[in-house]
Amino acid sequence: MAHDPSSMLGRREFLELAAGGLALGALAASPFAAFAQTAGAASLKIGTIGAGREGGALGTLFAKHGHPVMFSSRNPDQLKDLVAGAGANAQAGTVEQAIAFGDVVLLVVPYTAVEQIGRDHGKALAAKRLVIDVSNPIARRDGDEIVKWVNEQGGAGLATAKLLPGAHLVRAFNAIGSGQLVDATQRQGEPIGVPIAGDDPAAVALATSLIKELGLEPVRVGGLAMGKYLVPGTPLAGEHTPAEIRQIAATLK
Repeated sequence: MAHDPSSMLGRREFLELAAGGLALGALAASPFAAFAQTAGAASLKIGTIGAGREGGALGTLFAKHGHPVMFSSRNPDQLKDLVAGAGANAQAGTVEQAIAFGDVVLLVVPYTAVEQIGRDHGKALAAKRLVIDVSNPIARRDGDEIVKWVNEQGGAGLATAKLLPGAHLVRAFNAIGSGQLVDATQRQGEPIGVPIAGDDPAAVALATSLIKELGLEPVRVGGLAMGKYLVPGTPLAGEHTPAEIRQIAATLK
């Protein structure tokens, strides 16, 4: 992928971006099946790559639901306010520390940073039970070239899988903003649906369980190839009921 503009992202720039974050039959045969089916909620440690608005909001929600969370930054001391707000289950560390810490990793960075993450931490991420890909390629921030490259790969789900080979990926939370996300978890009545896309049954099962803990209803719309629809500006963006997500997804291919 020599033509990808993210290949020019220096290590220092990547770390700075990561710090800001701006912003099932087959299951039984999986080596992660027992974990996905039996792990208690509070037993899962979660590391975030990216501690901006979306990464901060997601990490805080999981911390408040009993999960030990480590937010990451090049300068962890700058995350004191975020850690304090997230409560006693939260702490901060470097990107490397957060990946080592987490049973599950949240990838919430500008898309130009994903390639460097794969180069530096791909092997460690592939060993994780689940990597939730929340990163979106956005032209105004990441550039037209990176968006073009992602589209050539078949969309963000397949592109991330290429950049993080072997990772147990599920795309989720991509099409709902941090403010909407917090409000949605507090909604009374029918839960807000969260479209998710993934190929690995055990990873999908684990992501489903985690999302349900937050008071949301995950709806698998397909494999990673459907990840191209889990970005802002697509029909699945914004708030939808689970039934609406299924209806919309049925029209997409």
